Amino acid sequence: MNKIIKRFIMLFAVALFVFTAGVSAAQAASPHFKKNGSPVCTVTISGSTATTTCKAVITGLGGDDLLATVTVSGSAVYQCQNAGGNTAPGQNKVVIGPAVTATPVNSDAIKNGNLTLVTNPTVLSAPSTVSGSAAGCPNPNWTGVNPVVTVTSISLVIEQPPGTVIFTCSKSDPNGLTGSVALTC
Repeated sequence: MNKIIKRFIMLFAVALFVFTAGVSAAQAASPHFKKNGSPVCTVTISGSTATTTCKAVITGLGGDDLLATVTVSGSAVYQCQNAGGNTAPGQNKVVIGPAVTATPVNSDAIKNGNLTLVTNPTVLSAPSTVSGSAAGCPNPNWTGVNPVVTVTSISLVIEQPPGTVIFTCSKSDPNGLTGSVALTC
């Protein structure tokens, strides 16, 4: 009887060890982007507003919540308008932004360590008017109007759990980013 109890305790201890080792391995995370899943952002510009949404396909994630933060910066060029309503091209690029949007992802959305991440839209908007001097108008009596926005930089930071950065990806171009923009991580 004593031998049976000892064998049972030994068998239980071995089973417990195997189980906990398996759980530790299952919880280990090695996040990376799937093939053709690196972050790509879509930038849509309409006059004074640019909307940016990013997508990535990630695997090797752990079981915690995830947070993706998109930061977009840019500039706007204005027309100069005088008191009589006449307009002329402005000369200066006016810096706008950054616009920041967070996309929280609940751990329930991560299936077997996999996630197709689509961020909430980040909207970068230019003020409808600026001073004539900011817009590069002929004199201070003019006003900068009718802004046209250009996105010059995009940053995507992915954290899991929130507070622990696993990816920092970005792209910048002073001449502008539009359409489909692949980020570098």
